[in-house]
Amino acid sequence: MILEQYYIECLSHGLSHASYLIGDKSTGRAVVVDPRRDITDYLADARRLGLTIEGVLNTHFHADFVSGHLELLDATGAWIGFGETADTAYPIRRLRHGERISLGEVDLEVLATPGHTWESISLLVREHPHATPTAVLTGDCLFIGDVGRPDLANLGDGTTTDLARAMYRTLHQVLLPLPDAVTVLPAHGAGSSCGKNLSAELTSTIGEQRRTNPSVQPMSEDAFVALITDGQPAAPTYFAADVALNKADRPVLDQHRRIPDITPARLRAALAAGTRVLDARTPDDFAAGHLRGSVNIGFDGRFAETGGMVADIGDTILLITYPGQEQQAAMRLARIGSDGASGYLNVDTDGRFPAELADLVQSAPRTTVAELHHVLATEAVTVIDIRNPGERESGVIPDAIPIPLAQLRTRIGEIPTDTPVVVHCAGGWRSSVAASLLRAHGFDQITDLVGGYTAWAAHTVTV
Repeated sequence: MILEQYYIECLSHGLSHASYLIGDKSTGRAVVVDPRRDITDYLADARRLGLTIEGVLNTHFHADFVSGHLELLDATGAWIGFGETADTAYPIRRLRHGERISLGEVDLEVLATPGHTWESISLLVREHPHATPTAVLTGDCLFIGDVGRPDLANLGDGTTTDLARAMYRTLHQVLLPLPDAVTVLPAHGAGSSCGKNLSAELTSTIGEQRRTNPSVQPMSEDAFVALITDGQPAAPTYFAADVALNKADRPVLDQHRRIPDITPARLRAALAAGTRVLDARTPDDFAAGHLRGSVNIGFDGRFAETGGMVADIGDTILLITYPGQEQQAAMRLARIGSDGASGYLNVDTDGRFPAELADLVQSAPRTTVAELHHVLATEAVTVIDIRNPGERESGVIPDAIPIPLAQLRTRIGEIPTDTPVVVHCAGGWRSSVAASLLRAHGFDQITDLVGGYTAWAAHTVTV
């Protein structure tokens, strides 16, 4: 048996996504599970290992990225499999609970595991049909350290509570009864918005999860529902669009696509026309000097997911990057279905923009914790807390208005315009995104808190 995991790290890519290539050495037959759109790694490894990809299986309709099933269909002619209740605009193989998929000796068993979504499935992997299971690919059902959230955009019929109850039954009747030694291989890891407390570990076992995962400890169904429906991170607005794309017969991604550099004149015209310009430099470099109207999404953070929060899928986007990062930035956006990146301008770490754009360059004020303490004591100021609900359980700045970053664009009207505004997150990366987004929407008395709530809490302890 060949079982390869492909993982996109959360901090550098913003998806925390795991996909899998499963093959049989004796027959050369293989399938890919939960693929991303840039499929070159799967194709290259299949060639290297002498495998033919004949099937593409999705454990569910993903909300946080666009799956690469159509790209693999285009490249290999493979069939596409989903859970039995899935509804798509393209032909699929409907996979029933208990169905076996043979690759030769290697055997996959389909497990219906609703809870994250209704059509969710897991895949039980055996070295041969009568062997003890080796691994279970759990999609967004059972994570390492958590379980999938039941409240995303693709609910279909039923409520969040209905899905949470289905998840309880899935865990306790289907997954947890598996042998202790079965390896757990989920579709996401730490940092994903598909759960609250995902581990940074990439694999575990059923036995280890039964012992250590707080969400699967013995409890009543009602207690479980309360646990997994409370404190979930705010869902980015692009999630609904990605679910629709994953159901649609959409255009495939050009695997060799490269975006061109753009002239200062074109960039000026684009800003004037309201085109979204994303500046992928660090918050400090952005604060030192950036183009008026641009939004800061540092390439070293959750770039793709955050890009989906500040620009709609389908929007035209221009990128400002450090040299050499532009094509990867465009690809990361494409992974969430944002194919509108149409050009880039490079800026070196010295921060110098072309002279033709000098009149558009401005700095971004940032507020230190000491300055915020002083301002709060001496004048009217509005503090916006853009952390997720679960993060605020560790503490809050008094009177801060909670608006998670994922909801900021749709809730701008709730922010007062008659006082200075200070935005904060946990560490200072997301607050630079939020402050720049608000400036782009006309707020002129806006700063973000250097070091975020972490710095605030540390300062409060020491004073």
